[in-house]
Amino acid sequence: HRVVLKAEVLAGNTGRPAKDNQRYVVTSLRSPTPRALYQQVYCQRGQAENWIKQVKADLKSDRTSASSFLANFARLLLTAAAYVLHQQLRVLGLHDTELASAQPKTVILSLFKIAVRVKQYKDRVLLHLPSACPVRALLTKVCQRLVSARRKSAMLASP
Repeated sequence: HRVVLKAEVLAGNTGRPAKDNQRYVVTSLRSPTPRALYQQVYCQRGQAENWIKQVKADLKSDRTSASSFLANFARLLLTAAAYVLHQQLRVLGLHDTELASAQPKTVILSLFKIAVRVKQYKDRVLLHLPSACPVRALLTKVCQRLVSARRKSAMLASP
């Protein structure tokens, strides 16, 4: 086993003194350099914990209060589907926008929890945004990108 130490001094801000910041990693891995071990292994563990936190906090995966196992399982499947949809929205529609790296909750509040007037036709549903909608341009751009991605996908699928 070996111990990798990361030591730094964090600058103080607004009257606070500087502070020591030490991290220790105990490992049996021999191949990566200490820097690579810390940055590529240890820090990535933290990223995985952030993803779990997103699913629990933003998409409510911990809401399994039903008395039936199958009901709780169905809720968890819906949460997983919502996370996959969020990731696809991020890749296909939100790249190069202010929401490109936003948490699921931010995307939900910004793009989905807005007032619209719904007009339903035989072959489509039309959403009328308020004239003062602050995300109108962004929502239009995202919708255009998703339609474009759907068309590309359909062209690739057809022989």
